[in-house]
Amino acid sequence: MAREQDFREYLHTIPEFGLEEHKTSEFVAKTLREAGFDVTEGLGGHTGVVGIFDSGKPGPTMAVRADMDALGHIIDGKHVAIHSCGHDGHTAMALAAGEEIIKEGIVKRGKLKVIFQPAEEIGQGAYTIVDSGVLDDVDYLIGQHVRPIQEAKLGQAIAALYYSASHTVEFEIKGQRAHGARPHLGHNALHAAALAILAATGIQPNPERSFSVKATRCLCDSGATNAIPDKVLLAFDMRAGDNDTMAELNEKIKIAVENAVAAFSCTCTCKTLIDLPAAEYNDDMCELLEDSIAEVLGRENTLPAQTTPGGEDFCYYVIAKPNLHVGFYGLGADLKPGLHQPDMHFNTEALTYGKKILKTAVSKVLGENSKYNGEHNR
Repeated sequence: MAREQDFREYLHTIPEFGLEEHKTSEFVAKTLREAGFDVTEGLGGHTGVVGIFDSGKPGPTMAVRADMDALGHIIDGKHVAIHSCGHDGHTAMALAAGEEIIKEGIVKRGKLKVIFQPAEEIGQGAYTIVDSGVLDDVDYLIGQHVRPIQEAKLGQAIAALYYSASHTVEFEIKGQRAHGARPHLGHNALHAAALAILAATGIQPNPERSFSVKATRCLCDSGATNAIPDKVLLAFDMRAGDNDTMAELNEKIKIAVENAVAAFSCTCTCKTLIDLPAAEYNDDMCELLEDSIAEVLGRENTLPAQTTPGGEDFCYYVIAKPNLHVGFYGLGADLKPGLHQPDMHFNTEALTYGKKILKTAVSKVLGENSKYNGEHNR
């Protein structure tokens, strides 16, 4: 079995929630050190890890990023962590690629950083990596994600995977308790929430743009079925194909909910739970990944750019570091039945393809006679 498959097999047995990836980060750090990387743990005060290999020669700094965390699921009434989004595979590919890059002497100039990021699923991991400063000298950054079979099959890859903006907000709606026999003496927070949900369906940005707004959680319990509830926690998941539309949705959801609850003499406050921007990639990195995929899988198996309504905190990096050139591709793996499903599975042969694509991309940037010089970041 290939190293990347061995790595993934082990990582699949130790799934951990975001910012709690202690066993995973320990394994990653140990493997990187044994491969010859200089390793820093605890990035941003959390569980992130980076392995650095410096050629000692002038040149750009390139980074490969892999996410490490698992998802939470309720199985038999218990909240458990499961690698149902393939992050164990992403970590395995980056580790195996890093090992072979050093062993084969692929880095001829500049510096390579292999970054293992926590907490992608809860939308906090990219912030910890930025806060750590590990990207401050990086010129080029690439990432990857295994894709459902409907998007790409085993032996195929998507040259540029454009994620949508993903935003989750939670409103705390406050009313006034009262006896169920005397509702006129209270303000029904649950009725206010119901109208707020209806009001949200009326939010209409330009229909030529892709977007969605939907209620995804409503928590309310007065403690008795004959009492008027005075508090509701109401969450909305919003998606948009571009960042301008998401800004519009954020503004309009607050107006809609505030006015809806006011009709019941209730008040509300709003808290952002997840804030992921839409993808913005650089042409040179899209070209790099397209060429790397074609070299490994063939031009006929290099699929054109695709958009997805899913969110990815990788997209935050270029917002925080505007001079950073970024690219992100999707890896076909015959993945079924879908991401974020507890029985998700994929063909692990794809990990070898992904490893080779990463190695090829690094060679094209940090190899001899490369056209990538990082001048945009000087």
